[in-house]
Amino acid sequence: MMRDTLTGSRIRERRQIAGLRQAELARRVGISASYLNLIEHNRRRIGGKLLVNIAAALTVEPSVLTQGIEATLISALREAAADAVGQQAEVDGLEEFASRFPGWAGVLAQMHRRVVSLERTIETLSDRLTHDPHLAASMHEVLSTAAAIRSTAAILAETHEIEPEWQDRFHRNLHQDAERLADSSKSLVAYLDDSDTADDRRGVPLEDVEAFFDRHAHHFPEIEAGGPSADVDLSTLDSAAARTLTRDFLDIYAADAAAMPLDAVKAALEGVEPDPLRLAAEFSVDIATVLRRLATLPEGYLTRPAGLVVCDASGSILFNKSVPGFALPRFGEACPLWPMFQALNRPLVPIRKRIIQLGRTAAVFDCFAYAWPQSVSGYDDGPAYRSVMLVRAAEETMQEKQAVAKVGPSCRVCPNNDCESRREPSILSEGF
Repeated sequence: MMRDTLTGSRIRERRQIAGLRQAELARRVGISASYLNLIEHNRRRIGGKLLVNIAAALTVEPSVLTQGIEATLISALREAAADAVGQQAEVDGLEEFASRFPGWAGVLAQMHRRVVSLERTIETLSDRLTHDPHLAASMHEVLSTAAAIRSTAAILAETHEIEPEWQDRFHRNLHQDAERLADSSKSLVAYLDDSDTADDRRGVPLEDVEAFFDRHAHHFPEIEAGGPSADVDLSTLDSAAARTLTRDFLDIYAADAAAMPLDAVKAALEGVEPDPLRLAAEFSVDIATVLRRLATLPEGYLTRPAGLVVCDASGSILFNKSVPGFALPRFGEACPLWPMFQALNRPLVPIRKRIIQLGRTAAVFDCFAYAWPQSVSGYDDGPAYRSVMLVRAAEETMQEKQAVAKVGPSCRVCPNNDCESRREPSILSEGF
């Protein structure tokens, strides 16, 4: 049942909430009770002045009756129904349910949003706890010190006869370990507090680098005009490490801009979808340069936003420009089925795949990936490889076609329990 056919049901619900009899409402708006009865049972369409008069009599906005306050809830309810574990919701009745019980619909939508928010928080904190080197070292220090205190305390509590010399030594050890635990705890709390006075608040310079590029929309007119990357102001970056990394990425940006000038790229893309292989041949550059360049074009050059991910052979993410719906863990543990990781097994071979990213809301992307040897340190030494992946949302007209591959952000929050590449159970399997 479409929303615009439920106006009568909303009028009936609102009339009952207001405590009005059908005849009384009909009298107030100047129509017969029988005609109002037909309207309330969705047998007569309503609009114009009569709708305005009924809304005024019920002290609500006309849009509440035509669209219903449930209009914004229906999509959320559909998501909640799709995400339910072990439950089969009657999705055909969502609109009527939201119309008749807007309060309960709002509660369900709010709870679903809360669950999604908590899932994202858990994923972020889990990645940080697992891979943040400073946090891992601090936690190890706290836990090892606590274990030492417990061991010393157990000796003192369970041993009835201890020589005074040894007893003094145990007391000194206990005191020293307690002081060390207090200092470690203060350091850990100060780090997690993320205070504004810290030189490097996040402890992860790459996050500062990506935030810097996001603020500039990944486009630097001074470099496009032929200026050196050194002209870009990096004073907003907090740490020396972040400034060094940003300068390195800007040097790559400048080299890509020189190899593929903006005006020439615009002419090459006129009226056609970007084909990395064609562009690489046209500009006599490698495919990695093309993928990076496409991701940094100003708004309006491409019909759909373009994201970019760069990683090394270890799978560590070196740079991430995201697009709506695209999710990839910052600190490793990403799904190995992403094309950029598969490209590392086939260096210098361009890969194009349409993938569907599983999760709370499935998203379909067109991905182009390419891996290449970054450097060779010496004779008989293997090269260090890097991989780059361009990510673009698939066109709506093409999304109904079956995706080539199904991937998830990481095993921890991936609902695909049949995946042969799964490393650990998903928290979604627990009904979270």
